[in-house]
Amino acid sequence: MASLNKVMLIGNLGKDPEVRYTAGGTAVASFSLATSEKFKGKSGEWEEKTEWHNITLWARLAEIAGEYLAKGKTVYIEGRLQTRKWQDKDGKDRYTTEIVGEKMQMLSGKGEGGGQGGGQQRPAGRPSPQEHSQGSSYEEPVFNPDDEIPF
Repeated sequence: MASLNKVMLIGNLGKDPEVRYTAGGTAVASFSLATSEKFKGKSGEWEEKTEWHNITLWARLAEIAGEYLAKGKTVYIEGRLQTRKWQDKDGKDRYTTEIVGEKMQMLSGKGEGGGQGGGQQRPAGRPSPQEHSQGSSYEEPVFNPDDEIPF
């Protein structure tokens, strides 16, 4: 049976990305991303709820995030959910669920949001696979209605 693990978020960074490197030299960036929703509460007044998401980016995408993203900046992240198991200092098993980003698009213009997000913004067009996706150079197939089977 087929399955799907896909997450798409637009939100604001809660802190500057923290970029580290693995023993093999691969960049890993992590940061928190806030998304908000508004709804009418029991009193009929509008309320806002903020959800915080842990984001992890790898390789070139992590390096780009470290250079251009900063606290308060708005960003689109597309990726998948992943749960990691680790042990705390007492040896107890702990679990962390995070979003492993596979695509990223910076949405804040120059001077928008907080921080010093580098001097140059990338164009708002579709990100190129070499710059914004992890690993593969997969391109979505173009839909051609003439290719449909007529039955």
